[in-house]
Amino acid sequence: MIRFCMDIDREILDTPVPGTYGSVMATLRHMIDSEMSYLFRLTGAWGKHPWQAGEPVNLDMLLERTGILGDAFAAYLATGLDLERRGEARGDRGEVFSVPAGVFITQIFHHANLHRSHVCTQLSVQGIQPPDFSAWDYAIETGRSTLDRSEPRSIAE
Repeated sequence: MIRFCMDIDREILDTPVPGTYGSVMATLRHMIDSEMSYLFRLTGAWGKHPWQAGEPVNLDMLLERTGILGDAFAAYLATGLDLERRGEARGDRGEVFSVPAGVFITQIFHHANLHRSHVCTQLSVQGIQPPDFSAWDYAIETGRSTLDRSEPRSIAE
């Protein structure tokens, strides 16, 4: 999503769209901030954000951080996962919760899907057709899914 946004005018990326998280830039930053937080809760990495609250960030910074996060998540997932290992989460009013790792992992996917949908809406409303980010397209693009054969199907199938 960040790479796709690289060629889009910054004014469009900074325009908030009602019914979504805010602007594309605010949403992308929020997604990266959240993933850093989830990773910290799973692994103890990155107890401190690389930028301060309110500090402007650009797409290059976000893209760099996604590469680091991707490598860190891959390393974490390559370990023997203990989905019941407890981590700490905080509520909006200062509550502290004990949460199993499996819930954090589920939240990572849910949160990313929710906000990718927001970004697609933000772009669509402003006249830009977003790319398809389905798991099927990802699998084809990365070579994880390959065409074995092509067979016509009947309508009944």
